[in-house]
Amino acid sequence: MRTPGRLSAAIKILTDFDARRVPLKTAIADWGRNNRYAGAKDRAWISGLCLDVLRKKNSLGAIMEDDAPRALALGAMRFLWGVSAEELAEAAAEEPHGAGALSEGELEALSSSPLIPAKAGIQTTEKLDPRFRGEERKLGIAPHIAGDFPEWMTPHITRVFGENAAPIMSALATRADVDLRLNTLKAEPEKSLKALKTVKGEAIPILTTAARIAAPDPSERAPAVTVIPAFNKGWLEVQDLGSQIAAAAAGAVKGAQVLDYCAGGGGKTLALAALMENTGQLYAYDNDARRLKPLFHRAKRAGVRNLQVRSPAGGEGLDDLSGKMDVVFVDAPCTGAGTWRRHPDTKWRLTEKQLTRRMEEQNAVLREAAAFVKPGGRMVWVTCSFLMEENEDRLMVFLADHSDFAFTPALDQIAASGLLTDEGRAALEPCITGDGALRLTPDKLRADGFFIATLSRNS
Repeated sequence: MRTPGRLSAAIKILTDFDARRVPLKTAIADWGRNNRYAGAKDRAWISGLCLDVLRKKNSLGAIMEDDAPRALALGAMRFLWGVSAEELAEAAAEEPHGAGALSEGELEALSSSPLIPAKAGIQTTEKLDPRFRGEERKLGIAPHIAGDFPEWMTPHITRVFGENAAPIMSALATRADVDLRLNTLKAEPEKSLKALKTVKGEAIPILTTAARIAAPDPSERAPAVTVIPAFNKGWLEVQDLGSQIAAAAAGAVKGAQVLDYCAGGGGKTLALAALMENTGQLYAYDNDARRLKPLFHRAKRAGVRNLQVRSPAGGEGLDDLSGKMDVVFVDAPCTGAGTWRRHPDTKWRLTEKQLTRRMEEQNAVLREAAAFVKPGGRMVWVTCSFLMEENEDRLMVFLADHSDFAFTPALDQIAASGLLTDEGRAALEPCITGDGALRLTPDKLRADGFFIATLSRNS
């Protein structure tokens, strides 16, 4: 496929996404089934454009003065990908595969100065003049436009970030790197890093076991990490830096009894096993047994030997663990707002009703998980959300009824894991909240948004 056909395909997929409100990957897969001539490079290009449109939907709509899928796709190619207005006009007008000739209004918007998109919050591309970044404050651009998030979320987001909402949320509207955890159960970090040279992987100087492959050009596919020998040998796991930091908050757990209460697919479970060096006993549980299915294969590949998976599908309960765990790790269900760099479609599908439902689930999870913490033990609360409603508010409700629990400094526990570097401590200190928890955001760490709190239970 050439650019005219690819652009038309992206517009069709975005139109379908708007109409059905299904996950973007579903809309892309449905298009692919009906257009099997599209190759891997075509699909990567089309997917990349759709994702970039959804990352910057509001600010692109402001520039184009039109939030229809066609206008947004054209705007993304012009202002995010650096395609000239002349090239776009030629591609759109080509018959029979083009999206249709540009209107005078579209051509005028696409020919505007880079100053205009910078003022509307498009601050992430190096092709724009950096002198104009941040001008949205002076011009009174609404935070939800400058920061590219749903307008209904403005009070929730400004409650957390205040006047910094727009720049922080703009960072959550950028393309994410490919982060990796170096699995010390299978290989020394130096050995794994050497194997990553073929895909341009480099160490992240925050944790001793973290590595990163920089985000590729928007129209290119990310490196195929999962097919290199080191991955198949279990030396590597694809895991965002924020998620790795969250797992490290379990602290010094060698020889401990640890319960991963909301284990899901097991990314943090495997990180906990590596921290434990296959000593002690690690239990993984999730109330949805389907989520646990990948963990069995992943644990075997990673060389994990101290894991028991407790699945409700098999009638395997947790009653025998009540009050006996040194650490209960709670990767709680949440809106996933912190992952909007990777899954920008989810921010446009999120509703107030869903947020309320998640808050109710979190209250229940906290009460249930606390019962497994032994006196003198601790609980780690993690969400991939930056919202106070899903974090501080829930913990305050919990602590009001559980006076035997209290906050402890999360950064101290991360340091106790042995993974934190001096540079990492310096990078995390600005993320500390008033209660000693951590709120991670990509403007500080190039990581997904996470909230991490550690609570101890009185002896």
